[in-house]
Amino acid sequence: MKRIFSLILTAALAVSTLAACGQQSTSEGGTVATDGSTSMQKVIGALGEAFEQNNDGATFTYNPTGSGSGITAVSEGRCDIGLSSRSLKDDEKSAGLTETVLAYDGIAIIVNPENPIANLSLEEIAKIYTGEIANWSELGGNDAEIVLIGREAGSGTRDGFESITGTEDACRYRQELTSTGDVIATVSQNPDAIGYASLAALNDSVKAVSVDGVTVSEAAVKDGSYAVQRPFVLVTRTGEALSETAQKFYDFATSADAADIISAAGAVPAV
Repeated sequence: MKRIFSLILTAALAVSTLAACGQQSTSEGGTVATDGSTSMQKVIGALGEAFEQNNDGATFTYNPTGSGSGITAVSEGRCDIGLSSRSLKDDEKSAGLTETVLAYDGIAIIVNPENPIANLSLEEIAKIYTGEIANWSELGGNDAEIVLIGREAGSGTRDGFESITGTEDACRYRQELTSTGDVIATVSQNPDAIGYASLAALNDSVKAVSVDGVTVSEAAVKDGSYAVQRPFVLVTRTGEALSETAQKFYDFATSADAADIISAAGAVPAV
């Protein structure tokens, strides 16, 4: 009987040790899952890479589905942190979500490099997207129909652009695309197109026009002189604790230590 009890005790200790090892491994490594805004790709990607480098065994994932989808994903518990390139709406907050502004981003108004137009007023941009101005010649440009490119419904970039220009539900898009990259690529291939895209995502394939004489830049976003700007937001569930790894990432991303990384990715850190 004593021998049987001794064997049971030994087995129980072994199981306990294995369980403890498993818990330790999870604590040291762990995963943080993010989902949402495609405009935040450069910023969140750079932060995720730095986080993994500074936390051995930790895994960071990013699913670029768009702001609306990211907000839904965190609300439904399918990710740790949602990513939105717009502020949360009142009904989203009342449904149990909390926003933390990570950074600010300029929404660049982009045209094809062959387009001679270099500056547009906010009023002209609104008239272009609602169809009141339909030909570039009306603005001193080429005699060509303006091709309106924008983002899909639910996009944080679209929401920010339309709210700032006062064109909600009035834009006459030729194409509604599902990512910032697609907008840039489409405008770069059409000399008559106009679109909008995150400052953080700009490249030489398109030209950003100034708005009311102000060129989009980190400095102009920071001092408020560039009118078309919006926040980059981390979305979490109100009153619910994050996992240990997700909390570590959240603390890092919102700290002063992350400011240089955010700036290098083309956005203006909130801290």
